Amino acid sequence: MERADLIAVLVAAAAAFVPQAWAVTRHVATLVHEAGHAIVAVATGRRLNGIRLHSDTSGLTVSTGRRTGPGMVATAAAGYPAPSAVGLATIALVVHDHETWALALGLVILTAMVLFIRNWFGLLVVVLAGTAVALVTYRAGEELQGIALLTFGWFLLFAGPRTSLDLWGHRRRVSSRTSDADILARLTHLPAAVWNALFVAISAAAIVLAIRLV
Repeated sequence: MERADLIAVLVAAAAAFVPQAWAVTRHVATLVHEAGHAIVAVATGRRLNGIRLHSDTSGLTVSTGRRTGPGMVATAAAGYPAPSAVGLATIALVVHDHETWALALGLVILTAMVLFIRNWFGLLVVVLAGTAVALVTYRAGEELQGIALLTFGWFLLFAGPRTSLDLWGHRRRVSSRTSDADILARLTHLPAAVWNALFVAISAAAIVLAIRLV
């Protein structure tokens, strides 16, 4: 692992696992989580109604369409794997020298999200994220762009298992059964714990694949 890669991993780990940092950076993970729901909803033919990002780091994506079936299952399942998928894709693009594609795709997705944000805090998060991506795109040199994207990618790869494990703890502490895993349990009759374990397994697999890439 080269020095730049090591720096990116260490900074990303701090952002994901230091409690004081995670209190802020988790908003980024939530943004990607909700973007995952939104993108899959549209891809499966559902109508996207709105996205909310809250100051307590929770979020909500509302879409309309069939209440059951593959499209609804895919939409509900997309949130927790989304950070791992985006993180792995980002690492892959950097490894293959496609930093410009990664940044352009980020700007496109964030711009599209602005159209569907339905609360002021969510709009603030998206605008700040878009500003950060724009600054890296138009102001940073190629080397700095690579380091920034690697840091972002590794952060999301670490955020994947962290949020999935947090879900496990949340479900044990809170009697309310409104999480993605619980929704999937009602849709598929597979226990919520199985879905939660699947989220953890997917996020762990993404980290292994990323390590092999670099």
